[in-house]
Amino acid sequence: MRILLIGATGMIGRRVADEARRRGHEVTGVTRSGNEGTAKAEAADAAAIAGLAKGHDAAVLAIAPPRDGSEPTGPLLAGGRGALDGLRQAGVRRVVVVGGAGSLLVGPGARLVDTPEFPDLYKGEALAQGELLDVVRAEAGDLDWTYISPAAGIEPGERTGTFRLGGDELLTDADGKSFISAEDYAVALVDELEKSQAVGRRITVAY
Repeated sequence: MRILLIGATGMIGRRVADEARRRGHEVTGVTRSGNEGTAKAEAADAAAIAGLAKGHDAAVLAIAPPRDGSEPTGPLLAGGRGALDGLRQAGVRRVVVVGGAGSLLVGPGARLVDTPEFPDLYKGEALAQGELLDVVRAEAGDLDWTYISPAAGIEPGERTGTFRLGGDELLTDADGKSFISAEDYAVALVDELEKSQAVGRRITVAY
């Protein structure tokens, strides 16, 4: 499979690239800087994304909001919409979106991001990622999309290949902890690229 990976040098993007390549897939990395052997393009530049996406079988959108204290939602949604438009222009229908955990439900109508325990430092980013999910659900019906939320906690760790998949609800273990390594998140994402078992919906992955 030829995969266009937009946001290839972030914590998750790097691991998705590694996981896909270890399975024999061809990965074209895209970043804003063009560093580390990646193609240079802004996700919001639909024409640039279209040019890079031609000839690919699928795409992964692994972009994040700005973390410099500026307003996060506008840039993230512009990047998401631009990338999706570029994929449409290139005829690439399959796209997996790296999402956030904040929009996962912890009770009837209650999101993780709205709980008192959710860190204020990450609230703006979480809300922006939730809005991107809304955009994908509302505007990407012509694409074969999947949005994958991680557990509440995600960081570099071990690749075990053992985890649970869920839907819109936050997954926790017997102790109430919600965690996934970035490596196992990447395993789940590439599994979904290969199997397409959750097209048109959001899933989550945790231990």
